[in-house]
Amino acid sequence: MASIASALSRPKYPVGIWNWATTIDHKRIGALYGITAFIFFLMGGLEALIMRAQLARPEHAMVTPEVFSQLFTMHALTMIFLGVMPLSAAFFNLVVPLMIGARDVAFPRLNAFSYWVFLFGAILLQSGWLFGGSPNSGWFAYAPLTSSSFSPGSGMEFYAVGLGVLGVSSLAAAFNFIVTIINMRAPGMTLMRMPVFIWMTLITSFLLVTAFPVITVGLIELYFDRTFDFNFFNPEAGADPILWQHLFWVFGHPEVYILILPAMGIVSEVLPTFSKKPLFGYPVVVLSGITIGFMGWAVWSHHMFTVGMGPVTNSVFAITTMFIAVPTGVKIFNWIATMWGGSISMTTSMLFSIGFIFMFIIGGLSGVMHAIAPSDAQQQDTYFIVAHLHYVLFGGSILAVFSGIYYWFPKATGKLLNESIGKIHFWLTIVGFNVAFFPMHFLGMDGMPRRQATYAADMGWDLWNMVSTIGAFMIALSTLVFLHNFFRSLKKGEPSGNDPWDGRTLEWAIPSPPPEYNFVTIPTVTARDHFWEEKQLNINTLSGASEEEDGHGIHMPSPSYIPLITALGLSVFGYGLIYSFVMSGVGAFVTVVGIYAWAMEPATAPED
Repeated sequence: MASIASALSRPKYPVGIWNWATTIDHKRIGALYGITAFIFFLMGGLEALIMRAQLARPEHAMVTPEVFSQLFTMHALTMIFLGVMPLSAAFFNLVVPLMIGARDVAFPRLNAFSYWVFLFGAILLQSGWLFGGSPNSGWFAYAPLTSSSFSPGSGMEFYAVGLGVLGVSSLAAAFNFIVTIINMRAPGMTLMRMPVFIWMTLITSFLLVTAFPVITVGLIELYFDRTFDFNFFNPEAGADPILWQHLFWVFGHPEVYILILPAMGIVSEVLPTFSKKPLFGYPVVVLSGITIGFMGWAVWSHHMFTVGMGPVTNSVFAITTMFIAVPTGVKIFNWIATMWGGSISMTTSMLFSIGFIFMFIIGGLSGVMHAIAPSDAQQQDTYFIVAHLHYVLFGGSILAVFSGIYYWFPKATGKLLNESIGKIHFWLTIVGFNVAFFPMHFLGMDGMPRRQATYAADMGWDLWNMVSTIGAFMIALSTLVFLHNFFRSLKKGEPSGNDPWDGRTLEWAIPSPPPEYNFVTIPTVTARDHFWEEKQLNINTLSGASEEEDGHGIHMPSPSYIPLITALGLSVFGYGLIYSFVMSGVGAFVTVVGIYAWAMEPATAPED
């Protein structure tokens, strides 16, 4: 076994594709996360466009009902697990060590492992399109629709195994960032001096660590039901299919905050920067984020008001659902107060953050409506729910993600995104988004069910469906504008300098793009907005951190093959669970060997 570890020793000087395949630099891993996630975001958008084209006219037969159900399921899975979550992880990787004054994350190889597991898990989940069909039961996979009787083929196996593998990636990343934030902050950066984005990253990481084991139990039970004829969810054998709903939504509602808390963190950094003011009520904003993290566990059954839990249970979860709106409202008032009286610069990043506030308010208000069980009974499983979900996740998370991209792109690349093209991107996005999703409120109140592949002409749903479809294609056009801006700016964008926005946090004190080691000298923090206050006082104790020096003597961890190999073994193990237990054995062997080699791997490359 020692020979294995020796054979897999760290590469000396990887070049080309191997330079990226073996990297453990958090900034490069952030770039890999971001590019990969955006590709899947485009795939999820394409699935949405096909569905909207199908629903544009009544009795349309562009796709079959079976394919429509697969598109409906995969669109949600792709956007949530392969789009928004890894886009948040891209920001975590790029920004967190820079914001806390660290040279790297706590576990660089574990960080690389989390990316490769995400990539292979995403490919596994999407490959159902090529091998026997994708899952077709909705992203929530309600039993007994997931049984072999109602979902023949291997689609649900791809669902259970794919999400299980992706869960490993999320857990690895979460543990890494928890340890990084708690143990690697710069001297003087107490918890209440951390940027809000760091707080939201920490809370999100704890939610990931606690929520994903719950859905993992459900996925294992689902797999056993289908593969070995167990009866966890089979009502014919005396089991209760509602068990799945509880397991799913105990995970699923914290998952909503896993998606939205990083977005709130981004907005909390952008608004003070472009308002030229400190964040109003910093301790309250932090406390409200912690409160959201705790209360996210107390509201899951508002998704289940129509399953017959009884008036007492419904009342309890109605009250908790109303209460969770309070800390969210507190954040909104603090954001508005931050802008109030400020010297606001209407950059593209600022526009997207302001758009986030307004769209999230609409989504939040429609969510509070669902706290009222009688109204929820009318709106459940209609397009009203689809509208609410998209105002929260697209109007919330995606708008904030774009705000973060325009904000931190200069730091990552040393170039500015074009502001004129960026504003075109913003207005096309915000108009297209509202044209696409606001009419769905009307469709839902008029009784149009979700997951319906077509509808009769006399239902009266054709006008608003056509309007929604037009809006969806406007969003697609806005995304093309963004891609043009992105690649144009990479090639010939205006140099940004180190601090183009007159930023407040430590990442703006170092070169753009940052050197491998981030900081020549680890800064000592004396205030919440240390970098900003130093600039106001015309002093610079961070000068040693902003100058790249030859002969700095800083040693960073060497690249490694091990994370890639171990993740590949885990992926093969997953495919084996679907097709062949022999393949699973091979994958398990590769994974175990990878873990052993990981433990025995030399600290540095040869001759390093």
